[in-house]
Amino acid sequence: MAVALIAVSAVLLQTHRQVLSLTSAKNNLTKQLAATTAALKDLQNQDQYKINQSLKDQIQKTHDDYTKTITLYQQILDLRAQKQDTKKLDELYGAAVKELADLKYASAESTLADLNKQIDSANASFLAATVETTVNAPQSNSAPSSGFSLQQVSSDVGTFPIAIISADLNSTRVIVDTASDSDCSNNCPVLSLGDYVSRNGAYAGINGSFFCPADYPSCAGKVNSFDTLLMNKNKKYFNSDNNIYSSVPLVYFSGNSMGVRGASSQWGRDTGVDAVIAMQPLLLSSGNIAYGGGGSDKFGAKGLRSLSATKEARLT
Repeated sequence: MAVALIAVSAVLLQTHRQVLSLTSAKNNLTKQLAATTAALKDLQNQDQYKINQSLKDQIQKTHDDYTKTITLYQQILDLRAQKQDTKKLDELYGAAVKELADLKYASAESTLADLNKQIDSANASFLAATVETTVNAPQSNSAPSSGFSLQQVSSDVGTFPIAIISADLNSTRVIVDTASDSDCSNNCPVLSLGDYVSRNGAYAGINGSFFCPADYPSCAGKVNSFDTLLMNKNKKYFNSDNNIYSSVPLVYFSGNSMGVRGASSQWGRDTGVDAVIAMQPLLLSSGNIAYGGGGSDKFGAKGLRSLSATKEARLT
């Protein structure tokens, strides 16, 4: 009888333990259900528009900051091409990229702002050094009648050194030369400015259309290409299809004259002239300032610039 009672007690104890375990599990499940219900209710009460707008703003910020890094990196490459020491700039650029990768937008924007200031300072120092080499150059706002002149030109915003090659179009022919005679959108053939001058027997030359350098990140897929209208010395027109409605101004040379069009769309495909080249911005027209700002960041950035001009050309 005693053995039977002990057996019954053992069964009751085991059952009691199972009941306690099930009760504990039930309580845990009840708590989890309550937490899940609360989270669901909170989610249902959230403003999805605000969430989507926040995500949209974050994506836009990422895009804008990334664009800034590309622009600044290309400016660093320009300084490097001028044989400037860019070690500190490279370090700042690397820090900004790392902060963007870690989604530290505030820190990245601060670093990019600092990088932009230091790039501006490096450009200013380079220009100051260039001015220093021409400190003894005469100051004159008149172009020489012919030949080469290194002089300083004064303006309302300062005095600047300028190297001018002046020629009489009655005895000088202006041509536009290209490395090939066909349109090209990527990995295009290129030549140095010296090669162009040499193979044409010229006594001077300047770079023409903006083209995409191989080391610019933004030029991936369009290396060494350019997209403005141009007719070279062989009467071959480039980029004709994508300049039908172009607002980019152009200059043309024909015989002993140079003309200007305010927009490429105003020009046909005349092969009776000697050369056509579209470039921007248009700086002066009929003695008046034509450029009022805007356009590419390069237009307003400090740096060395090349241009072509004539005393007689008028905007038509």
